[in-house]
Amino acid sequence: MILSDIDIEKALKSRYIVITPEPNLEVQLSSCSIDLRLSNEFFIFEYSKHPFLDPMNKKIDVPVRQIVLKKNEPLVMQPGSFVIGSTIERVELPNDLVGRVEGRSSLGRLGIVIHSTAPMFDPGWRGQLTLELGNIGVMPVMLYANMRICAMTFEQTTTPVRVPYYKKKGAKYLNQKGPTKSQIHKDKIS
Repeated sequence: MILSDIDIEKALKSRYIVITPEPNLEVQLSSCSIDLRLSNEFFIFEYSKHPFLDPMNKKIDVPVRQIVLKKNEPLVMQPGSFVIGSTIERVELPNDLVGRVEGRSSLGRLGIVIHSTAPMFDPGWRGQLTLELGNIGVMPVMLYANMRICAMTFEQTTTPVRVPYYKKKGAKYLNQKGPTKSQIHKDKIS
């Protein structure tokens, strides 16, 4: 069951779902989702540092450079580009609610995608959302800090989960702040 705008508003008021800073419901609340805004921090890949990425090589750090946009400065997403960004908002989910994030259709129609393959946030998630931003379009698109970049929906689980994300051993992305690089090198290979 996906929460409606009425249920999302009640959940925020009772702090069942916590979003910080508090969203402007007149602007950010839709019929069954809440829009989240783009932060001003990004990781840009530096392609010339290594000939390839080996996710299991613990000695090689992902070759990225952090940039911070100044007020009103755009991030120009070139066609085919990929950057790691994040939301301004920090989200805390209860133990019986899944969050799903999708791009806004207005940006999708310009070629901007906000995740490669990670739209789901487990029950018990806590932190800012990392966004895997790409431009699959044919023209450069300018993105700005504070713009509404994605929409989060909330789905009730049948029961509260046994191990919420904040209690999960080895939760690699718990309490992430700002854009967060891949932590796949911490995975154990069986």
